[in-house]
Amino acid sequence: MVSENFKNLLTKEAISIDVALGKESNFEKLIQEITDEQNDRAILDLIKNLQTLNKKKLLPNIEQKREKLVEILYKYLGASRVEELYQGLKESSNVPLDDLLNQLDELVGLANVKQQVRDLIDYNKIQQLREKSGLKKSNKTLHMAFLGNPGTAKTTVARIVGRMYKAIGLISNGQFIEASRTDLIAEYQGQTAIKVKRLVNRARGGVLFIDEAYSITENDNSDSYGRESLTELTKALEDYRDDLVVIVAGYTDLMEQFFKSNPGLKSRFNTFISFSDYSLDELIKIFNYICNQNDYVAEEQAIEKVRNLLQTELDKKNDQFSNGRFVRNLFDDITLNQSKRLSKLVENITKESLKLITKEDVPLHLSKNEIF
Repeated sequence: MVSENFKNLLTKEAISIDVALGKESNFEKLIQEITDEQNDRAILDLIKNLQTLNKKKLLPNIEQKREKLVEILYKYLGASRVEELYQGLKESSNVPLDDLLNQLDELVGLANVKQQVRDLIDYNKIQQLREKSGLKKSNKTLHMAFLGNPGTAKTTVARIVGRMYKAIGLISNGQFIEASRTDLIAEYQGQTAIKVKRLVNRARGGVLFIDEAYSITENDNSDSYGRESLTELTKALEDYRDDLVVIVAGYTDLMEQFFKSNPGLKSRFNTFISFSDYSLDELIKIFNYICNQNDYVAEEQAIEKVRNLLQTELDKKNDQFSNGRFVRNLFDDITLNQSKRLSKLVENITKESLKLITKEDVPLHLSKNEIF
């Protein structure tokens, strides 16, 4: 009931602004998309329009109406939700392509991935130029599949690709929506298609990233909800191909089964990028990078101990070894050990000692939770 009241108040304020601004104003339409369709793209458009209102020297009552609409929007969606979307809008807006290419290059390893992404950007820029020149452009979709083990930077690369596509004008907003099986499948019959539609509406204009996408159909023989979800998603891949990028990710073998689960699914994806496991030297580079980003410095003996731990895990050839994610978990354990060591010192804790990671901080063995 409270939500319905806020919905009515939002509509009332939006209509009031539309009347004041004239026939080209569309605040009421955006509010309807937000309340009826839970459309994140509409929220982003509304925020941008409100920012435009704030910059214009309009009548004082318009500014009051704008502030009132913002106040009600925060109450309706929740402050954290609005701030999250606003932050995403800032991150995806006006980032030069060269800066994003530098972000890609700064990632450890992934030489093949980086080259494929650069090739994609070059290809799509040329297709845009062809279209502007009145020539036919390719009918390829923007959707992609990222194949590889956990912790190989698939999510990070997906975020960068989304921002690149925004930078060159392939998508309109550039928001990044992460989803899993629980976001795509409902608990009750007939609700799954609605849930998928709402998720797609949130992602339109940006990137929908589905990690472990194979989990949607892992019980294909008995899971009618999974099949319903995939049918609706496959339709959306085609319907919104001009302003939506869907990136599915997961283990290579399981993703092959995923694409076989629906006859028209694989044809909707034109780009398949394989993410290789990191080498030992690359894992050490990742560890040093994380240390540097967090104002820590590891002494040589500590690095050597980390190297030995990593080599032990690589030698096990465990398919579930989580690569870069493992290094981040190890870093957290090491800094916890450092804190425990330093806390025993009553005094003389210098800035240098707060930064330094010693061999004492590196554990001798790893628990199962640290590995996966």
